[in-house]
Amino acid sequence: MNAEFRLPDLGEGLPEAEIVQWLVAEGDEVTLNQPIAEVETAKAVVELPSPFAGTVQTLHAAAGDVVAVGSPLIVITVPSDEPTAASGGTAAHAVAAASGTVAEDAAEPERAIPNLVGYGAAPRASGRPQRRAVRRGAAAAGAGGRSAPAASDTAVLDAAPHDVVDSAPPLDVRHERPRSTPPVRQLAKQLGVDLALVEASGVTGVIRRNDVERFAARMAPATGAPVPQSGAPVAAGADGRHARTSERETRTPIRGVRKATAAAMVRSAFTAPHVTCLLEVDVTETTRLIAGLRADPRLAEHRIGLLAVAAKAVCLALRAEPSLGSSWDDEAGEIVTHHYVNLGIAAATERGLIVPNIPDAEQLTLPQLADAIRGLAAMARAGRATPASLTGGTFSITNFGVFGVDAGTPILNPPEAGILGLGTVRRRPWEFEGEIALRDIVTLSLSFDHRLVDGEQGARFLAAVGDVLREPGRAMLLA
Repeated sequence: MNAEFRLPDLGEGLPEAEIVQWLVAEGDEVTLNQPIAEVETAKAVVELPSPFAGTVQTLHAAAGDVVAVGSPLIVITVPSDEPTAASGGTAAHAVAAASGTVAEDAAEPERAIPNLVGYGAAPRASGRPQRRAVRRGAAAAGAGGRSAPAASDTAVLDAAPHDVVDSAPPLDVRHERPRSTPPVRQLAKQLGVDLALVEASGVTGVIRRNDVERFAARMAPATGAPVPQSGAPVAAGADGRHARTSERETRTPIRGVRKATAAAMVRSAFTAPHVTCLLEVDVTETTRLIAGLRADPRLAEHRIGLLAVAAKAVCLALRAEPSLGSSWDDEAGEIVTHHYVNLGIAAATERGLIVPNIPDAEQLTLPQLADAIRGLAAMARAGRATPASLTGGTFSITNFGVFGVDAGTPILNPPEAGILGLGTVRRRPWEFEGEIALRDIVTLSLSFDHRLVDGEQGARFLAAVGDVLREPGRAMLLA
């Protein structure tokens, strides 16, 4: 019989999601919890697993379509003893799935258990679900005329770059998919490039636009196909997902992260009265500390930098000035003071600016913070930040110093009360011990919500962070 799966609420009550691409086609056999599609919400790109084991009968949407939560997504033919319908599940299921947890009931082994979204058929055997085999040759097409996308068109965070393609393996061999982003996969489709053949140029292993263009340029002499130059606009596909480009202008649909960011920034700017304080700090001792830590072979794999030290300083300063870690609950008429630090780290990605957070950051050591920051950045740039990691932050840090900027007026990430901006470290003449010397100087920019934080509290917090960066040993006074 046929079982219908509807688009679930993927977290925080988001009303819709866009189909980035299907990982199955009509007629394919799927297993329980096998990824069937990638969908993009206003917060992240999420893989949807199949709630049933069976044969794909109908795909109700095409790549690029925006689907409302609760709308039919896919119909799967399942054995007669399987359930016949699946709703979108609840937000609790989505949050549990985003954190990688699955609820089980040992007393009722035959009962349908929740998977990533909603409920599905009980698994026949234990063990981790396997990925669908990569299909070589022509893609299978369903009755609706849709073709199965190549497995290489999707992104997996743990995949590694490779530039050598072995002979085609048997169909039952499972493969990790190359790491890339939705715009890069779309470009690869337009140019007819198989991402499995493309080598990533960066150290992160993520295939970028210039990697695809460079590969297409090498293949162009053999195919005679024109290749767009780097930075040239790409025309929109039939689904209208990408920008419409003419000779004089480009029109890009306002969707996904950009739409959510715009709404959040407008709400922040016109709800919270912002105040910004600036402080120039001599961080020479901190840069020496970092150099010493990096030279220590026991810490070599942690790659500790200024951002990690600043994150530790923020966690310590929030103990002394907890109002910077509070939030304004207008609905309840209350000020919520958090006794923990979910530290947001702003990350610039191809999809826009997102701020995933590190839960309970105050409990982490400096090396653990450095690892967590690096992991968040890689996850965000690969489009794999989960809805759970993008909500619940209590304070944020933005590092615009990596772009060569000295200072700024960072805007709050609602409903947080504070955000710290790190400028670039510059070697400048500075007064030191009664003389002029070349020192490493950085500008700290703190914005805070004046409903929650008075100027005195904001200044004390900023001074406490500056003291730790000026003399790292002062962290002992705040620990």
